[in-house]
Amino acid sequence: QVQLVESGGGLVQPGGSLRLSCAISGISSFTYMAWYRQTPGKERESVAALTSGGTPTYHVAVKGRFAISRDYAKNSVNLQMNSLKPDDTAVYYCSVLTDPNSYWGQGTQVTVSA
Repeated sequence: QVQLVESGGGLVQPGGSLRLSCAISGISSFTYMAWYRQTPGKERESVAALTSGGTPTYHVAVKGRFAISRDYAKNSVNLQMNSLKPDDTAVYYCSVLTDPNSYWGQGTQVTVSA
């Protein structure tokens, strides 16, 4: 059974940092792993992705501030978020794309506010 469980969200002040983690079980290979975010009334958008070859890509709004990484020992994918802004406030989801399926976590809330 495939499970993706996010953790690490919370409330942080502007300029602060958070580290999100997505624990993955039931998946042995993948095409890419990614973090998405969504705010009310808007479509879900990809903020960072990691190919199976290890190449990261980032949304222009987070480039230079966020970093996606994979922890092989814990079988997780992480998102380090620095210099957070109020516009980063959203529910963050991790996703894993295999062939032919995609899987999603339940989401974790990130709120950036003074």
